[in-house]
Amino acid sequence: MAILEQTNLTDAIRPVPASELEVRLAKFRQAMDKENPGWEMAVINHKIAMYYFAGTMQDGALIIRPQDAILWVRRMYDRAVKESQFADIRPMRSFREVAAEYGGCPATVYMETKKLTWDWQQMFHKYFAFEEIASLDHVLSDLRAVKSAYELEMMERSGKIHETVLDVVAPQLIVPGISETQLAVNVYSEMLSRGSYGIVRFNLPLGEEVIGIAAFGKSGLERCAFDGPGGTPGTCVALQSIGNAFRKLAPNQLVYLDIPCGFDGYNTDKTVVYYYGDINKDPNKDVILDAQKRCLELEQNVVNMMKPGTPIQDLYTVTMDNFDNIYGDNFMNGGKFLGHSIGLVMDEAPAIAKGFKEGLQVGMNFAVEPKIALPGIGLVGTENTYVVTEKGARCLTGKSYELRCVE
Repeated sequence: MAILEQTNLTDAIRPVPASELEVRLAKFRQAMDKENPGWEMAVINHKIAMYYFAGTMQDGALIIRPQDAILWVRRMYDRAVKESQFADIRPMRSFREVAAEYGGCPATVYMETKKLTWDWQQMFHKYFAFEEIASLDHVLSDLRAVKSAYELEMMERSGKIHETVLDVVAPQLIVPGISETQLAVNVYSEMLSRGSYGIVRFNLPLGEEVIGIAAFGKSGLERCAFDGPGGTPGTCVALQSIGNAFRKLAPNQLVYLDIPCGFDGYNTDKTVVYYYGDINKDPNKDVILDAQKRCLELEQNVVNMMKPGTPIQDLYTVTMDNFDNIYGDNFMNGGKFLGHSIGLVMDEAPAIAKGFKEGLQVGMNFAVEPKIALPGIGLVGTENTYVVTEKGARCLTGKSYELRCVE
């Protein structure tokens, strides 16, 4: 298996190219004209969308109108100018002076309603006397669903780190007596040292975490509040992630590693499962191997259908119609999906699930992740990130494997 290590990385700033930002802004305006004819002002303050359009994350607001787009920065203006190639960046002290620049406000202002806080809305509304807030969430999710060549390059680089660390390095880190937390941290550290940008972002409120999940044996069966098929009791009641610092690896246990990775803001997702010990001596050998085999088959069935024009929900419905689910709610921990779009956040839209009737497009990305919880044993499964091409799906994170043993 050919693995490409990250090369030529330095501490220099790697800005999002100005041409990339210009194209995104043009596509946004085209989408707004189509979805919301007559729109006059869109305001973005959430850091993920700000990064998408302006290539920087600052305290302030990006105000887009049909005739102009200005990034207003409270903190830190100097940093914003240094790292962003956005065409018009201006400092601000308060929205009072920003409002004075516009000399008025339309009755309807478009914002990210899923990310908007009441406090921020009130602060903005104090000086911008709009009458109504309308949502631009659908426009943004549609734009971000199809990746540009630049975005795909970032995900390619993330995928190479992912493949190297989880498929090649991780088995060397699975050693007797290591804790779930320490293994997760060691894997995470290996990703960081190769250029991973060091955080995992979700669409959900408070949607950031680091590291992911390492779970040994039955601890992987503990369902989380987060809508995903993985499981862990977490570090404690306050954090359902990473793993437990006092749960140590023992022989004849499944080792479940769901450790996300990312490069310059763009994420890939990958899960691997190892068996620590000699599985031939495990009385549950057949159950474990059969469940892992079924997950691999499901992943491949989804991937085989990932061609331009295929309705996204068909990836789920057709696959599940042909799947004899003898596991009940232990399949995907009761979740009704087989994967998710991914990019600047882990859970971009759309998902591989019912209700997403639109057709696949070239440049869409999905993490395909069938997983099965085996009562009394642990969690098995697979996950890799794929991009839709003219010829079908191409994996960004390496291949999937039958259960591999580490002794």
